[in-house]
Amino acid sequence: MTLREELEQLGNWFFRWRSYLPLLLGVLFWFGIKDVRYPYAPTFWDQTWELFCLVVSGLGLVIRSIAVGSVPRGSSGRNVNEQRAHALNTTGLYSISRHPLYLGNFFMWLGAAFFIRSWWVAILTALIFWYYYEKIILAEEEFLRKQYGDTFLDWAKETPVFLPIKLGKWRAPELKFELKNAIRREYSGFFAIISVFSALKLVQDRVTFGEFIFDGMWSIIFVSGFVIYVTLLVLKKKTKLLDVEGR
Repeated sequence: MTLREELEQLGNWFFRWRSYLPLLLGVLFWFGIKDVRYPYAPTFWDQTWELFCLVVSGLGLVIRSIAVGSVPRGSSGRNVNEQRAHALNTTGLYSISRHPLYLGNFFMWLGAAFFIRSWWVAILTALIFWYYYEKIILAEEEFLRKQYGDTFLDWAKETPVFLPIKLGKWRAPELKFELKNAIRREYSGFFAIISVFSALKLVQDRVTFGEFIFDGMWSIIFVSGFVIYVTLLVLKKKTKLLDVEGR
C-alpha cells in the first residue's frame, strides 16, 4: 500500500469517527480548566469574553448555515459511514472554499477553546483540528476526484482548500438560499454550541469554587437555547414547515 493510500485509508477512518473528536478535545479542555486561574477579571469583563467566544463559535454556525442553505438534497450532509456526494457543489461558499463546513467547524471549536482562557489549549485545539481534518479532506477529495474527474480537478485548481482567500472568485449559488433548509440541517449544531459552553461554565465554577453554580446569564442562554431546539425538533419531526422541495 502506498503512502497516499494509507493516508486516504486513515482519512476515511477519521471520517467515520469524526463525531467523537469532541471527546478528545474534552480531555484537553479539562486539563486547561484545571490549569487556568479563573476568573481572570471582574464579572463584566469575564462575561464579555465569554460572549465574544460564543460569537466566534456562532460565526462557525453561520458559515455552515450559509453553505447548506443553498445546496441540493444529498450533498453537504452529516453521513458518517461512507463518503457520499450526489452533486459536486462549486458555487456559493464552495466557490471560495472547497470545505466551508469544516471551516465552520473550526470556528465552532475555536470559540470553545478560547472560552478556557488558555493559550496552549487554543493552539493545541487548532493543531488537533488541522491534523484530524487534513486526513479527512484528503480522503474526501480522492473520492470526489474519482467520481467527478476533470470537473473536480478544474474546480480544485481555482478554489482554496480551506481558507476563503480568493474572494474575487465568488460565484452566486445555483440554488437560492433557503433559511428553512439551513435551520432544519443546523439546529442541532446550534444547541450543541449552547450545551458545550454551558457545560464548560459549570465545570469552571466547580473547579474554582468547589461547587456547581448556575450562572444567571448562562442559565438564561441554556434554557432559551433548549426551548428553541425542542421547538425546531418538533417542527422537523412532526410537521412539514421546515421542508423545502428538492432540498
